[in-house]
Amino acid sequence: MTAPSTYDDNEIVNPSTNLHMDELIAVQLSRRQALKGGMSVTAAALLGGLSLSACGGGSDDAPAPLQLGFKAVAKNKNDLVTVPEGYQVSILHALGDPLQFGEESWKDDGSETADSYNRRIGDGHDGMYYFGLSDDGKFNADRSDRGLLAVNHEYVVAPYALHPNGMTKGATRVPSEVEKEIYAHGISVVEVKRSAGNDMVMVRGSRFNRRVTSATEMVFTGPVKGNALVKTKFSPDGLKTRGTNNNCANGYTPWGTYITCEENWLNVVGRAAGDDAQRDAKEVVALKRYGLPENRKSPYLWDTAGTDDLFVRWTSSVTGAAATDDYRNIANTFGWVVEIDPFNPTSTPAKRSALGRFNHEGAWPAPAVAGKPIVMYMGDDARNEYIYKFVSKAVWDPKDVNGGMAAGAKYLDEGTLYVAKFNADGTGQWLELTYGKNGLDASNAAYPFADQGDVVTHARLAADKLGATKMDRPEWGAVNPLNGEAYMTLTNNSNRVDPGASPTGSQLKPDAANPRYYSDNYTNADGTTKTNKGNPHGHIIRWRENAGSVAATAFAWDIYLFGAEADAAANVNLSGLTAVNDFSSPDGLYFDPRGLLWIQTDDGAYTDVTNCMMLAAVPGQVGDGGVATAAGGTATRKGANASADTVRRFLVGPKDCEITGIAVTPDGKTLFFNVQHPGEDGSLASPSSRWPASQANPSATQRPRSATVVVTRKDGGAIGL
Repeated sequence: MTAPSTYDDNEIVNPSTNLHMDELIAVQLSRRQALKGGMSVTAAALLGGLSLSACGGGSDDAPAPLQLGFKAVAKNKNDLVTVPEGYQVSILHALGDPLQFGEESWKDDGSETADSYNRRIGDGHDGMYYFGLSDDGKFNADRSDRGLLAVNHEYVVAPYALHPNGMTKGATRVPSEVEKEIYAHGISVVEVKRSAGNDMVMVRGSRFNRRVTSATEMVFTGPVKGNALVKTKFSPDGLKTRGTNNNCANGYTPWGTYITCEENWLNVVGRAAGDDAQRDAKEVVALKRYGLPENRKSPYLWDTAGTDDLFVRWTSSVTGAAATDDYRNIANTFGWVVEIDPFNPTSTPAKRSALGRFNHEGAWPAPAVAGKPIVMYMGDDARNEYIYKFVSKAVWDPKDVNGGMAAGAKYLDEGTLYVAKFNADGTGQWLELTYGKNGLDASNAAYPFADQGDVVTHARLAADKLGATKMDRPEWGAVNPLNGEAYMTLTNNSNRVDPGASPTGSQLKPDAANPRYYSDNYTNADGTTKTNKGNPHGHIIRWRENAGSVAATAFAWDIYLFGAEADAAANVNLSGLTAVNDFSSPDGLYFDPRGLLWIQTDDGAYTDVTNCMMLAAVPGQVGDGGVATAAGGTATRKGANASADTVRRFLVGPKDCEITGIAVTPDGKTLFFNVQHPGEDGSLASPSSRWPASQANPSATQRPRSATVVVTRKDGGAIGL
């Protein structure tokens, strides 16, 4: 068996017939509207007079405008992290580094034992967050020189760095290899502190250092707690489960806990041939909608490693007389938002089911305001899937800072889940996903819902019913701390078709919120050319809630930036990108505490020219651009064009990597980011990267490893400015 290819959004599982926005709302964008900045009367009403200083009071209270203060890094294909002049990088930790004393250091031969990965840094570094740590061991949001860094470990890469000789080939897996992979997934929490040289280092042996893996026991909370849909052999009462898997992006809470999100869990869950006959019609609909048709083998084949419960739990097939005799419901135990208290290493993580189940890329909070609800924005990372919002029932009380998992239960177990509909006139609605409303009940012919636990477990089916807008792979989100506007990356979508063509199967015509259809040529390593069609380079959408209220059910939107190559046609390069800021496939997204926006790429359409990158941006606001017609002829609403002053390339990563995960200390002087799967396109016999060893030694021969990188300025100043 060759190294597994991971599950991704190529498996389109949204068959709903939601109409395109151009068919739902026939809005003609007149010349008069264009001269007014492209806002309809409705959009103008939603936008109101909110200025950039709306969250900070009057103009006298507004902070000084942000200005980028570094020279743009050039695109390159080097096997190292390239940063601007005057900056430096160091490696905080990489795959296999021990968290505690008593474990051997990484030896570059894959000889570490499986069990030791309960005490080592995992693989596939992804989303992360920095929490300031007070001297008495509590969350201090203002502290920059000492903190806890929580990092997701999304998946095992290849995995030719993890095992002595790479993954053993065969139709069944080697138990010791699978066990190691199970423990290499999940999350790491490590204490970090600023050294005398202004660098940030990991505190090995800290009492806070912790691993949460694919075998860690967790509890269910919210509407699905005790529901029949999550009852298994391990938990006949449906109150708990084991493990969190394929943790991609993340979030955080104002009370000081970490949010990690389960995305491509189909990497590890399979289903046997003939299983449909063991299910009722409703179950079959749900399984297929979530990408689990019968006879689907998971890429990692963990369920083939033996009869131990550690392995057999990865098949969702019916094998016993009842759900409490097998793991037919294992799929329903993944795809959730998981809360972890990094300040209490003995606490039990909780799957907060009120926030819905889907390919969770992440969950990003709006700024907490006393007396107002907590709001989380979320994306379902697959082609043709949706953007969601959760609004808590409880309103924020700052006294709950350091309230741990009890505060999480207060704010995240009760509330309202919504899905987004983007209208062609620049307005939008949040559609409520509540049992008994909007047809979400037993009368729904496509999928009869039984209760709210059923609705959140099958949020995709509920969103289908309400006619939500299918998006070009919703990835990371972020909320501007200066004005409360929310942003989300839409990485790409090869499933968009020429507006003049007739879509087949799951294909979609462009619409106003996902407007481009074009062709882009890519030069392969052997010199041949392939052509990517659809929306190969992706874009970033943003919205402003009605009247500035995060709990609003209406919003105004535009497209902040369109990814494109600098020399692309104007109707492709709609944001006017140049050599200092052109990019493809936006993925990671983060507003730092100062309001600076960071954009990261996970690219397969521009890597013939450059490795993946990270850019810094000074964003404007919804409505600062106008109307435009995208390649393919679809009308849309765009933000102001980028310039070298507002968007600039900050770094470029090593070969075959994804740049992902980012956090900045409150003082702005330390930036963390992750390099995931360097050398992904190589092999153990012929690595295409030697990073991170190559960062210091271009002649390095070590295996490539995912790692967390620390960036500082040599003069100790603030990053990016």
